[in-house]
Order: sequence, then structure tokens, then C-alpha cells
Amino acid sequence: MNAEERAARVRMLVLDVDGVLTDGGLYYDQEGNILKRFNVQDGLGIKLAQRAGLAIGVISGLDSKAVATRVRELGIEYYYPGHHHKIPVLRQISEQSGIAFSEMAYVGDDWVDVGPMEVVGLPMAVANAQPEIKSMALWIANAHGGQGAVREAIRFILQSQQRLDGLWRTWAD
Repeated sequence: MNAEERAARVRMLVLDVDGVLTDGGLYYDQEGNILKRFNVQDGLGIKLAQRAGLAIGVISGLDSKAVATRVRELGIEYYYPGHHHKIPVLRQISEQSGIAFSEMAYVGDDWVDVGPMEVVGLPMAVANAQPEIKSMALWIANAHGGQGAVREAIRFILQSQQRLDGLWRTWAD
């Protein structure tokens, strides 16, 4: 089964944070707080995916107030910070949501994403992912992490499900 056929079956998109939802940089303010940059187009893509009925999950290796705030702003239900071993968390998400691994897509960029990439139905990578992650991906974004790659992944999934064309007009009003 090719990437488009697998995308047509996706009911949930699970995302890594650093290097996927962000550019992977760690910015520090004068007090030593970590700041992160998120792409607004990725955020709108997540809202579009939610409107289309896709569940969204986020598993991050770090626990960051900035990420928690962004996840809350976007209304993401499945958020698990501080997990470098992601398979147990993915299993928990599957049990809570009733969505099988085969119905999940996962976007990763680095070695901490190997586990989910091995088990989901549609493993995806950002353009600047590590070579090992790219080799595991059935679909690779043209954009780098934090620069619209998540939006691109969502477009691919919704287009494969023949749902994109009607959805974009919902933002016109």
C-alpha cells in the first residue's frame, strides 16, 4: 500500500514537537526560560484537521510551558510531554481514543521518533529529518520542521481522503 492509500485510512495524526512543530531551536530569555517558535500555518492546519474529524496527538521529549500553552490554544486533546520512549504513550493514546496504530500517522524528525515510525500506518518526516528517519518515512515534507511541514502533512492526508477541497472554504466566512 502506498502513502496516499495509507493516508486515506488515517484517523489520527501524532506529532513530535522539537524539530516538527518547532524549528528545533531552543531560545533562552534573560531569565533562562526556554522560548519556542511555532508556525501559524501549522496551527491553522491543525484546526483544519480537527474540523475534518482527525484526532491530533502530541508527544514531546521535553516538558515545556510554551508547548503546553500552544497545545492548549489549539485544543489538542492528546498531549504527553516529557517522554523520550514514545511507544508506551502511543499505546495509551490508542487505547484512550480507540484508534489503531494502523489508522495513525506520525510526523518525526530524529531518533526519538523511531518507535512510533515503526508501528504507525503512515510514518512521515520533515524535510530536515535525520537520514534514518527519512528512510523510515513513507512521505517526506518539502518544508523543514517549524516551517510549515505539519501543514503540508495535513494537506496530504486530507487530500488523500478527498476532504481538502471543501474544507478550505469553511474559512471564508
